Amino acid sequence: MAPLFVPKDRKSLFRQFLAGMYDAVIITDPNGHILESNPRAEEHFGYQQEETLDKPISMLIPGLSPEIVQRIRRGLDDDRHMMLDANGLNKDGSKFACEVTVSVIDLMDPGDLVFTVRNVEKRRNTIETLRAQAGAFSISPCALFSCAPDGRFTNVNQSFLELFGLEDDAAAKTKFFVDFMSDEPLPANFKKALEGETTTVGIVAEADEGEDASEIEITLAPNRVGRKIRGVVGSVLKV
Repeated sequence: MAPLFVPKDRKSLFRQFLAGMYDAVIITDPNGHILESNPRAEEHFGYQQEETLDKPISMLIPGLSPEIVQRIRRGLDDDRHMMLDANGLNKDGSKFACEVTVSVIDLMDPGDLVFTVRNVEKRRNTIETLRAQAGAFSISPCALFSCAPDGRFTNVNQSFLELFGLEDDAAAKTKFFVDFMSDEPLPANFKKALEGETTTVGIVAEADEGEDASEIEITLAPNRVGRKIRGVVGSVLKV
């Protein structure tokens, strides 16, 4: 694929295009010195465009030293673009994780480079939080579960499997809420959860012969994704 060529009389249109891009875009000469950037780059890095002109790209992405830039240039002789995981450096000294895509563009001169930078710090923090929550979910002594709106179990933890004598997740996903919790007010509370209400109720569980009856506390709540309720989450706790 031939490199993109932008005639000088179309640079205004090109800058408008850059201004509308979601990602930060930095254009450098073949040696990595900054020629152009878009408003998103100012948001990411905290510098006004004039502060970065003719500065090395390593000012914003420290890992992109002149030697690395030259290595990337050689690699781009065979590929249209290259993707890198890196850290961006804000003007205030703070760093953020980013994904950088590098490609070639003939803007000012042949062989100029385009660095497209996406801040993935928030996404990585979200993933780490979800992993921590999943870890807590799996080891909790409380039986935890989620259900689809029709009551079918979509996710359960080990404590839930043990409490209800289920072999594994696959076995749980063939069951419905009412298969294990059919006594009122639990079905009614399930419907309340689908309507956005959180409820907690205590019931006395049937005891095996020779054992004392135990009280179980069951909490049901809406499983929200954004503003929409996608099902029900709950916990079963022996008290």
